[in-house]
Amino acid sequence: MIKAFDHTALSVADLERALAFYRDLLGFEVIRILEPNPALPLGTVVGIPGAKARIAHLKLGAVMLELFQYLTPEGEPIPPTRRQADHGWIHIGLRSNDVRGDHAKLAALGVDFLSDPVEFRPHVWIVYFRGPDGEVVELRETPED
Repeated sequence: MIKAFDHTALSVADLERALAFYRDLLGFEVIRILEPNPALPLGTVVGIPGAKARIAHLKLGAVMLELFQYLTPEGEPIPPTRRQADHGWIHIGLRSNDVRGDHAKLAALGVDFLSDPVEFRPHVWIVYFRGPDGEVVELRETPED
């Protein structure tokens, strides 16, 4: 029986750049970094024979973010025409206890926001921004935070 949401994963162009963003800027904790290992059946698991990747496991709260930098084959960037309305995974959601303060801090550091923070419902603030590979990340603040 499936019992919990465990993690989500992103394919990134440069693992060090992604770590600088998620670890250094957003506060994720690095649990481990796995270097390519021929003994691990990565290609079998992901359905790409011969795949090699550097993999980082990061945690923030109870959920893990898994970053893959594929060395073989190299991935393609997110098309610049990709929109939130397009099918498939569209964003990663993070909780904040001060969306407006986090927005100001991250914007001052050059993070690319899709808008200013918006009070989406009474006392619920959200804002979306782009990660280093064009992926979209949401910050959400609710009264429970």
